[in-house]
Amino acid sequence: MQKILYMDEAEGYFEWIDPKVVAYIRNGHTETFESHKNFILFVFPMYDIHQVGLAANNIMVYLDHEDLFFLCEGQRGYHRVCSLISKEETNERVMCNFFQNLLKNDMDNLEDLECEIADGEMAAMVRFHDNYIHQIISYRKELLRLKRYYEQLDAILDSLTLNENHLLTEDGVRHITILSNRTTRYLNSVLNLRDYVTQMRESYQSQIDIEQNNLMRLFTVVTTVFQPLTLLVGWYGMNFSFMPEIGWKYAYPVFIAISILICIGMLVYFKKKKWV
Repeated sequence: MQKILYMDEAEGYFEWIDPKVVAYIRNGHTETFESHKNFILFVFPMYDIHQVGLAANNIMVYLDHEDLFFLCEGQRGYHRVCSLISKEETNERVMCNFFQNLLKNDMDNLEDLECEIADGEMAAMVRFHDNYIHQIISYRKELLRLKRYYEQLDAILDSLTLNENHLLTEDGVRHITILSNRTTRYLNSVLNLRDYVTQMRESYQSQIDIEQNNLMRLFTVVTTVFQPLTLLVGWYGMNFSFMPEIGWKYAYPVFIAISILICIGMLVYFKKKKWV
């Protein structure tokens, strides 16, 4: 028997389900993957990775020698499972096709995400903008979501390949192994993208530090250039009568000329030292 049910509809099929599983469902306590003598039970949060921001729906899968039940949390999860199930003769093939359809086009989605991240990095290198750090945070959240999703799927598929209770045929184990390897590649791609985003954040912070250093250097140069002028102003601001240049009619123009020459001389010196 193959059924796709809501969680609250499961009681109508308890006569076909192992009593241990009935207790699990009623108490709401299950591990990620449980392999018993006559059945397999696993639970995982099913994300639609093509729809960013949507919450996960928990899916419980029960498999024994005769029955396969998908117990879904919420209407969206129910319809999602229905869209992934194809009509097959055996429970094993139905479960394998479920995972195969679940992982379908995931690599295309990861490649699109990688291109989006790369384009964002190029745009930030051309022109800094305030929203860039928020984009990095958004990428990190999405990649964390995908990381958890693929880690759980990878653990479930690895456990299925062990086939401890021999519920799967040799062909089924081989098919699950292929899906497990594919999930591992997806997980590695997500981890590589997380490292890439981390490097983007570090590069962005380095650019900010460089900009701040350049700004501080500019302020230092301006302060240094005008420091001698401040000394001159303070000196002549004392208005001592014994200063001979006070009564000279060209004293003011000469003072201006000397100030300009000091500024030009210091700027030339700083330019020669490559400080500006």
